[in-house]
Amino acid sequence: MEEQIKSFKKFPNELKPRERLEQLGVNFLTTQELLAIVLRTGGKKYNVMELSQNILSHFDNLFELKLASLEELKEITGVGRVKAIEIQAVFELGKRLNGVSQNKLGQAVSSQGLGEQLVLEMQDYLQEHLVVLYLNTKNEIIKKQTIFIGSLNQSVAHPREIFRIAVKVAAARIIVAHNHPSGNPEPSEHDCLFTRRLVECGRLLGIDVLDHLVIGSEKYVSFQETNQI
Repeated sequence: MEEQIKSFKKFPNELKPRERLEQLGVNFLTTQELLAIVLRTGGKKYNVMELSQNILSHFDNLFELKLASLEELKEITGVGRVKAIEIQAVFELGKRLNGVSQNKLGQAVSSQGLGEQLVLEMQDYLQEHLVVLYLNTKNEIIKKQTIFIGSLNQSVAHPREIFRIAVKVAAARIIVAHNHPSGNPEPSEHDCLFTRRLVECGRLLGIDVLDHLVIGSEKYVSFQETNQI
């Protein structure tokens, strides 16, 4: 442990753990650095990196650290009541996260089913709403997002916003829908151009655009059903 502490002290100008996380990403940090971020500060005898290494050296592995009681943690030099509680809280949070799965909002079975459902939801909107359904590989809806609410006759949403969210939620496919406040679902020239741009962008990113649904007051038009996509 002393060699590791000396090594750290030799390079006072190196990026601190928080800075390394911002610049490189969390996956590039060592366990010592991650623990140092959780602890935030050191103590009278050790700086935070030294304290982090001191804690890790006290146990044979992370599993033993996870099982440590508050009293066992407080026995480590430099670890008081607050830091012991912080360490236990982090491990408990990680334990709970392991049991979390991505929410599902149903499954996209057909354009007809979605179209009829969206007509009921969007037929009375007085402004254009652009809604995107983000799907996984099983066509389960993992996110439904209203991307844009525009004026009565125009939509200025850009594909980059749609695909930014798709990448964030790891969507494999998307379905786009927007309403025509006029009640007439016939796609405009702008709708057709926008759809082509979406398909092209999706092809570059490896994210399929399954359909674009235009919603009217009583019915819908599907680009997929009319072979326009």
